[in-house]
Formats: sequence, structure tokens, C-alpha cells
Amino acid sequence: MSQGVIFDMDGVLVDSAAAHHQSWQVLAARGGLDVSAERFRQVFGRPSRDIIQIIWGGSISEQQVGRLDAEKEAIYRELIAGRVPLMPGCCALLESLHAAGLALAVATSGPPENLDLVLREGGMAGYFAATVHGFDIQHGKPAPDCFLLAARRIGLPPACCAVVEDAPVGIQAAVAAGMSVVALCGTQPPEPLLEAGAACTVRSLDEIRPALITRLLAGR
Repeated sequence: MSQGVIFDMDGVLVDSAAAHHQSWQVLAARGGLDVSAERFRQVFGRPSRDIIQIIWGGSISEQQVGRLDAEKEAIYRELIAGRVPLMPGCCALLESLHAAGLALAVATSGPPENLDLVLREGGMAGYFAATVHGFDIQHGKPAPDCFLLAARRIGLPPACCAVVEDAPVGIQAAVAAGMSVVALCGTQPPEPLLEAGAACTVRSLDEIRPALITRLLAGR
């Protein structure tokens, strides 16, 4: 049976943590707030709208959430435009998986504008048979919606899909979708990633091979 790999975007395909943190700091400072490195680490991987409600408080209106969300993501795109920081080994990994006949998808909590910018400027669009962004789904991570939709879009059952993730909430989402997870250590050490349900961890994308994916999925 065919197999597939679904990639998270931020922290997996693109080394975006610094730019995301900076964009949150810029946005929060405009409202007299602060987003420390530790606070950012705690919320990284969640949908922006959820992060806004956490940082600004639950009393904020939906209209304000929408405005702040759009403003934050615009700041982020300005920071990375023309210099998208791809993760080391990213394109080589996509090429090897694609050449091995694996169906590839990307599923992100971010908006379509972020996804389009990264795939276009990173030269990765041609590798993916399907994409899912935050506006495609009703419930963000740790709900499994984005990964289940990605699997449907590449025409595979969840059990035939592996996910590459770097955040505990994303791993929880993939596990809830019934998928095996390869966790990339970057924004988090191995322990919380394994506790969240990852099947294995890697230090870099260079450690992922088609054989690793096949072995993981064969063991399900």
C-alpha cells in the first residue's frame, strides 16, 4: 500500500522560531505586553488565534483576535520575505522521499499567505501533493483536524501516514489522528516530544531516510 509523509511547516521545513518570536514581541509591545522566550516556547505550535487569547486574556473579543492575528502574521512575513530560513537538509529530504515514491503533504496552523510564501520562496511547492493551512480547518492543534485533512487530500488512510513534527501539541494532534510521528528536536528537547507520543526523535532532518518512514509505518 502507498505511504505518505505529512510535514509540519514551522520548526520543521522552515527555521521560523526566531522570526515568530520577534513578530509576537513587536505585536505585544504595541499593546504594552511582553512575550518572553519561555512564554513563547510554551505556546509555540498552537494556532495564532489561540496564542492571542492566552497572551491577551480570554476577555478579548473575536474581532480583536482576528485583527491581531492578521497584524501578527503580516509582521512575520515582512521579517522573512526574501530570506526564508529553510531548515538544514530540508530540500534534500523532500527530494529523497519524493524519489522513493512517498506522497508528501504539509499541514500548518498558519495562514495560507505564510504557507504560500515559504513554499514559493523556498522552492518546495513541487514536492507536495497536498497542503493544509489554518483556514482549512475548524480546530487547530492539538486537535487532529489538519493531519486528517492532509491524509484525505493525498488519498491515504491515517495509518499509512507518518508525520514530522517539532512541537508537543503537533505530536498530540498527529497521534490523535492515528499517525506515527518522527519528532525533530529543535524548539524542544527529546523528552517532552516522546512524552507527547512521538515514535522516535531526530536531531536534524538529515537523519530521516525513506527506510525510516517505511519501518515506522510497517510496525503499525
